[in-house]
Amino acid sequence: MRTLYLDCFAGASGDMLVGALLDCGLDFERLKADLAKLGVGGYELALRRVDRSGISAAKFDVHLHAAEHHHDDHHGHHHHHNEHRSLSEIQRLIAASGLSQEVKGRAAAIFQRLGEAEAKIHGIPVERVHFHEVGAVDSIVDIVGASIALEALGVERLITSPLHVGSGTFTCAHGTYPVPGPATAELLRGFPVYSKEIDGELVTPTGAAVIATLASGCGPLPVMRVERVGYGAGTRDYPKFPNVLRAILGELAEDRTPTAVTVIEANIDDLNAQVFGHLMEQALEAGALDIFYTPVQMKKNRPGVLLTLLCAPDDRERLAALVFRETTTLGLRYREENRVVLRREHVTVETAYGPVRIKVARDEAGQVVNSAPEFDDCRAAAGRHGVAVREVQTAALAAYAKE
Repeated sequence: MRTLYLDCFAGASGDMLVGALLDCGLDFERLKADLAKLGVGGYELALRRVDRSGISAAKFDVHLHAAEHHHDDHHGHHHHHNEHRSLSEIQRLIAASGLSQEVKGRAAAIFQRLGEAEAKIHGIPVERVHFHEVGAVDSIVDIVGASIALEALGVERLITSPLHVGSGTFTCAHGTYPVPGPATAELLRGFPVYSKEIDGELVTPTGAAVIATLASGCGPLPVMRVERVGYGAGTRDYPKFPNVLRAILGELAEDRTPTAVTVIEANIDDLNAQVFGHLMEQALEAGALDIFYTPVQMKKNRPGVLLTLLCAPDDRERLAALVFRETTTLGLRYREENRVVLRREHVTVETAYGPVRIKVARDEAGQVVNSAPEFDDCRAAAGRHGVAVREVQTAALAAYAKE
């Protein structure tokens, strides 16, 4: 499987990602030609080589024709304030373009994820979201450009390292905020992040949206046959710190060796039923691979619940502590088991209700074994359009069948 691994030791932003993919072999002229299909004018693209603490990297820039007011964030990215677009306007712009369906689907899904994060932060319906910084022409170009690049390079799967978010504070139109910013923090829920001594905003909302939407895994560099390595430069040049995003492109090695998982179990018969839902959320956020409950008949003929939790062996002690903290159990059991899993990936399709991700499972030969629309995407789309969830699911499967 053709895989792109993003090494985010210096964070990630839209322009850094596009620069890294250009450094991996994306043709600059093709990128410009495809971006022209958006029908957005008033800008020029620039590509140059820069040095970031001894690493030669590609610097991708979007220059607007007219002189405009802008500010730099802590990562050095320009945000233009004359372009305030609603999410629906951006989605219509993408849908009406001459880009491929794959590129449209990816770009629309990224903006949808970004819009939902902004809506949650500001406490408003997603339909009322208007993008300020991230709605500017340069950020639209970054998101659509990244989608174009992934298709052009034949990327089937995107994996990211833990993300270095930076530290300190940054200033935007709403005031001064700690790093990471509210939208970035919301987008990166479920992803491992860390902060070191670098003072600045290293992960931007645009970069976080691309990764949160498209990454199918997060962790160390997987076993892969490396074909190309590219470096995309950020604007700021920190002393003795390479402000670059490294992209590693290659073929992911298939490993069907059974992997070990730890199974944690506990019998519970005296816990408020409401706590079980809370525990499930906490366990999954803490890294559990799965958690489920089975009704059982316990000693003294009392009805109870068998709690079963799957996790990586290294996470056993931490998740066992969580079970003890949140439940009334006085003891639990654990054992190691082997498992094999199908290869999974996400494909985004366009429907009448908007973009929907399809989870696709393949066997060792690469044949599709199963495909299913992501329920959260279908539920959100159904809510926006006032239709049943099953209608969105049916539309998504029909769109996928045409791929």
